[in-house]
Amino acid sequence: MDIHRFYGALMRGFRIRRMQRFAAQFAPGRDTCILDVGGSAFNWELAGIRARITLVNLLLPRHPPAEPERFASVIGSGTALPVRPGAFDIAFSNSVIEHVGSFEDQRRFAEQVRQAARSLWIQTPARSFPVEVHLLTPLIHYLPRRLQAPLVRNFTVWGWLSRPAPEVARSFVERTRLLSFREMQRLFPDCEIRRERFLGLTKAFVAVRVAPGSGRPGTGPRGDATSARSMPELGPDWAPSGRPGRAPMGLR
Repeated sequence: MDIHRFYGALMRGFRIRRMQRFAAQFAPGRDTCILDVGGSAFNWELAGIRARITLVNLLLPRHPPAEPERFASVIGSGTALPVRPGAFDIAFSNSVIEHVGSFEDQRRFAEQVRQAARSLWIQTPARSFPVEVHLLTPLIHYLPRRLQAPLVRNFTVWGWLSRPAPEVARSFVERTRLLSFREMQRLFPDCEIRRERFLGLTKAFVAVRVAPGSGRPGTGPRGDATSARSMPELGPDWAPSGRPGRAPMGLR
């Protein structure tokens, strides 16, 4: 089973509401330049947001966007984005920072996205939520890592559906680190940390930073006229590629 399609169907309602909140906050127009770190065209097409999107992943998405003229797909790492500060209007990331590794890796990721754009929308699942949302299994993320690894493959919904190889299951446990509210505050000190709730419990956190003048109809987040804007120039380490590949769960 294609686990990514399964997640997409299961989380569709959550994502639509999240993207509606994003659109209400920033009112992105056709010439708003958005950097999506670790994402795909799915969220943007789902919400009907008509901005100019640069997608950054370790591999290119398997499924090309329906409107490729609006999307630029490049290969890069979320912990080392070679882009000049403020090159984008908005930096966006959905459920990626928890996959980059240690807290130090997460700190580098946060620094990179905070520098890349004036406005931010960075979402991540909450460690306090009793269901591990990637594995669709309750409480397993509270166990010591040495105990999680042998359980992930055979005693989680993710393991049953995708049947990952043992080394893939071990890698998931080693590379996934869910964050607390206080850790999000430490990583994004210049942002408001918002809570997404489900059944009264905090399901996810969103770090939001709104640049002055953002969200006004007819202008980009810088407050400049947007009629003749182009995609930001990318650094020399950004590598477009024609090689298809499965979109990773997160950037390392």
